[in-house]
Amino acid sequence: MRERLRQLYFGQSQAAHRFRFGLLIFDAITVVFIIATSFVQRSAMIEYIDITVGLIVLADFVARLYAHERPWREFTHISTWADIVAIFSFLAPLAGEGLAFLRILRTLRLLHTYQMISRLRRESVFFRRNEEAVVAVVNLSVFLFIMTSVVYETQHWRNPEIANYVDALYFTVTALTTTGFGDITLEGSIGRLVAVVIMIFGVTLFLRLLQTLLRPHKVRFPCPSCGLQRHEADAIHCKACGEQLTIPDEGRY
Repeated sequence: MRERLRQLYFGQSQAAHRFRFGLLIFDAITVVFIIATSFVQRSAMIEYIDITVGLIVLADFVARLYAHERPWREFTHISTWADIVAIFSFLAPLAGEGLAFLRILRTLRLLHTYQMISRLRRESVFFRRNEEAVVAVVNLSVFLFIMTSVVYETQHWRNPEIANYVDALYFTVTALTTTGFGDITLEGSIGRLVAVVIMIFGVTLFLRLLQTLLRPHKVRFPCPSCGLQRHEADAIHCKACGEQLTIPDEGRY
């Protein structure tokens, strides 16, 4: 059983890749559920769904630890602690989904694993041509979602201007872009600190995305001499060492 789980979580087989894509889909559904329930009143049905999702997350967490050769190393990742918080949030009926939105960090970690990146490079022409832009969009999107959730969870019970995720998202985007319309503000010292974090880190990620989009397109091809990874698509020689390159093209699109 342990070897089977190890193959699913860390292997390179088709079944392992399908399993990890399945985890990504489950994470996406979980995120949608968390957002959707912010618009409705809590009910017994929602509590049952919370507990069911929490049990699935718990089973995944235990299976991943059991499959790992050195389980204690998992606790060095922030996504592991985010999973622990998410499990308690889902399984605590009084708290509702609470901090379960932190599970998005596990999704980010899955997308950044070597297995997932190498698979996407091999099977997706779009990803190969736009890898840096895709990664920048994912990083910005995850940050946007987490900060929107932080704004909602810290404000909706005390700030009438933050009634649901749309209000929180609106404030997060206006703060991140430094637009600052002023029609929604965060209350208290915690609210001001959250706004500062959004502006500092959000602007950095946003500028990183713009830099990636505006920078000339390069292809990934390791130079056989110096190892330089990124080159112009029509490069004949490595600009670092002058080695002749034989960059394969991918045909006409």
